[in-house]
Amino acid sequence: MFLENLLLLAEILLINIVLSGDNAVVIAMASRNLPASLRKRAIWWGAGGAVGLRIVLSIAAVALLDIPAVKIVGALLLLYIAVHLLTEEGESKEVKGVASLGKAVGIILLSDLIMSLDNVLAIASIAESNLWLMAAGIALSIPLIVWGSQLILKVLERFPIVVWIGSAILGYTSGEMLESVQAVRNWFPDWGDLEDDWIPFSTALIVLIAGFVWRKLAAAARHGEASRGTKGER
Repeated sequence: MFLENLLLLAEILLINIVLSGDNAVVIAMASRNLPASLRKRAIWWGAGGAVGLRIVLSIAAVALLDIPAVKIVGALLLLYIAVHLLTEEGESKEVKGVASLGKAVGIILLSDLIMSLDNVLAIASIAESNLWLMAAGIALSIPLIVWGSQLILKVLERFPIVVWIGSAILGYTSGEMLESVQAVRNWFPDWGDLEDDWIPFSTALIVLIAGFVWRKLAAAARHGEASRGTKGER
């Protein structure tokens, strides 16, 4: 039981960190115009508010995911998030810096609310009914993101396998959600012992294949553009 909870906490931390790369950038940009004495306060107030906000939203998501139709929609959305995590190009987030502490904290909270819907769904799906572990994972990961945003980004760039692992976990979780709905199980034949595992493993594999194919196509497209540019210069 202890090892299961530890593994679940590690999954929540990993997913929250992988999906929160942009949030640390938003926090830094929103508070950049404040005096140094207020900047740290804005960062920590904003981060603390974000923790509370995510915990409340995640608890609400856990309750909603008990509804079969919502669970199916959530599973498909989670599958999209898993693929998008591997295909996104890391677009920069432009956030206006302000000189007021209250406004900076407000911008941080609003931005975190808008940008963290994927985190909330992913964490709620993984945590299921274990609300204490979910809250602990969120509370631990936010300070990690604030303190080590640059380090986290460097790790993700240097070890892209971390992103692939996170996406595979999301894909597997999506499959588990689909598998838990009786109506979905009725769509598929009874395959005996495979029934408990094949849907989550299939959705995880779909995510990895989709990410691999998209990256290959994107690399080929960039190579083609570079070749046309070289010919044009000649």
